[in-house]
Amino acid sequence: QVQLVESGGGLVQAGGSLRLSCAASRSIASLNSMGWYRQAPGKQRELVARFVDFFAPDYVDSVKGRFTISRDSAKNTVSLQMTKLKPEDTAVYYCYIDDRIRLWGRGTQVTVSS
Repeated sequence: QVQLVESGGGLVQAGGSLRLSCAASRSIASLNSMGWYRQAPGKQRELVARFVDFFAPDYVDSVKGRFTISRDSAKNTVSLQMTKLKPEDTAVYYCYIDDRIRLWGRGTQVTVSS
């Protein structure tokens, strides 16, 4: 079973930056669907950014221009660079990959203070 481990979360002031990483326990080079969701307290899990079919990534409108998703097939990682963070970005962030089934990491907390 492939395992995903997120890292890079933490507490940051509004306007700051964080970089989240998701390390997979196997090669992701052949996979074409992966990304990041987030879940804020009391809210449903929300898709933040994703790669689908090796096309250009897409993003939820609220993070466009601020977040950038990237992948490193050599390191088997999917990353999310987050800039100009806002308090409403506070959530637990989960990475996923689609490898016959959708696999999830355990999440990493991001807290943005005002």
